[in-house]
Amino acid sequence: MLARLSIRDIVLIDAIDLDFAERFTVLTGETGAGKSILLDAFALALGGRGDASLVRSGAEQGQVTAVFELEPGHPALKRLADDGLAVEPPLILRRVQSADGRSRAFVNDQPVSVQLLRELGHMLVEIHGQHDERALVDTATHRAIVDAYGGHGGDVAEVRAAHAAAQAAIRACADAEAGLATARRDAEFLEHASGELDRMDPQAGEEEALADRRQALMAAEKVADDLNDAHEAVAGPEAPTAGISAVLRKLERRGPETEALLGPLLGALGEALEAIDRAREQAEAALATAAFEPRELEEIEERLFALRGLARKHDVTVAELPALKVRLAETLTALADGEARLAALADERDAAQARYEAKALALSKKRQAAAGKLDAAVGRELPDLKLERARFFTEIETGEAASGGAEGIDRVVFHVQTNPGSTPGPLMKVASGGELSRFLLALKVAVAGRGGAPTLVFDEIDAAMSGAVSGAIGGRLARLADEVQVLAVTHAPQVAARAAQHLLIGKAPVDGGKRVVTDVIVLDDDGRGEEVARMLAGASVTDEARAAARALMSD
Repeated sequence: MLARLSIRDIVLIDAIDLDFAERFTVLTGETGAGKSILLDAFALALGGRGDASLVRSGAEQGQVTAVFELEPGHPALKRLADDGLAVEPPLILRRVQSADGRSRAFVNDQPVSVQLLRELGHMLVEIHGQHDERALVDTATHRAIVDAYGGHGGDVAEVRAAHAAAQAAIRACADAEAGLATARRDAEFLEHASGELDRMDPQAGEEEALADRRQALMAAEKVADDLNDAHEAVAGPEAPTAGISAVLRKLERRGPETEALLGPLLGALGEALEAIDRAREQAEAALATAAFEPRELEEIEERLFALRGLARKHDVTVAELPALKVRLAETLTALADGEARLAALADERDAAQARYEAKALALSKKRQAAAGKLDAAVGRELPDLKLERARFFTEIETGEAASGGAEGIDRVVFHVQTNPGSTPGPLMKVASGGELSRFLLALKVAVAGRGGAPTLVFDEIDAAMSGAVSGAIGGRLARLADEVQVLAVTHAPQVAARAAQHLLIGKAPVDGGKRVVTDVIVLDDDGRGEEVARMLAGASVTDEARAAARALMSD
């Protein structure tokens, strides 16, 4: 229920803080006193359209805060949890409207989108006026009312789940069928491409390995001649090794008498021979490392050319060729197995559709039964609302399961016959504005406590009604308040007299009379009696009016 409403700097409101009773609250006041402003401010907190014109002149921003006391597990709390917002009751909706047109929304001081605030508002409050037909225009709302009355929440959830499963199975079957058709159409190409890839047999990382080996071979080719020349110089026929060896042997035969003279030279010549031998060994090692088969380089270049050409052909990189090979092989396998797989998916689709059809038909039967009981319940309310000659009945058009939707296979439309002999038809087309209000009230009384928002607001639903009809409306609103919280803006004393709480809306001068603001007074019993008397008598309240007011309030 709505526990508290705080408004700051909205139109003519400076600051208002209101605490609400659990049951039936009425708001009264002279025309132009600010009742509409109060409702506009409330709607703003519920996610209604913001506008810079709502901000009080001279203020930078306006703010409205609505506090709701909710039972644990209320759908609004679950909706917040689905968005990752952990909120403990009370639930506090706050809207800040800036004079520059910007608007911000908060739930328990956590910033949220206005769209989320609006969703929460729809779960918490329904606002109905004499000309506000939103609750009755959409036939989906009619279906929801029947489901709420019949307690079909679990059945509707099962139908939705079955419908989702059936749609998923239909899509899977269609996708498989389309894929199989494509595979059949491309089978010749797929076989050729797969065979080509099998013959090429590309390996992961092959392009990089081949490129590295090619680079090494090309580098070796460039130095091969120089290495041969170096080896020839230290190991070939013209190498100095033989000449140095001959001279060394000749000098060694000179004997000890020449050792002092020739010793250093002999050592140097020996070192020269060793150095040349080491150079020969290094040259031979370098030749062995750089040795390559020219055909290998040619084969590597041919392989790279072929791999890159195949990649261009299939519009992939060389690195993606192994995966493409696997994918084409799987596609061909799928083509071979496709008929069996498609048949299995078709069986799953038919089974899912059958499950949906069974649940939708079962729900349809429950709706038929609930609709009959709802018609009777609404019919019992009509005589006291001075619609004793009217008839209310629910038309349910049940379609084929194949064309059903997430809510089932039924189209539900409320019909009325306002007078015997008149042509019955859809409620929205046949009933007048005043009749609509009373039919709506009868519906709300019939489904009270069976789902829907916990707070109902009626904005002058009794407008232009006779005293007797207004009295009946007041009685129905009071009964409705036994199940849900009811707020009613009214000019009818017969309605105001039935309230548990009475709020008087008026204007008060401030700043030495330079401007006026909207003010709200919570009336006590005496104040209620005086206000109901004013509503009966007009500007001049007589003792007779006061007596009549007391009589109304004691009924």
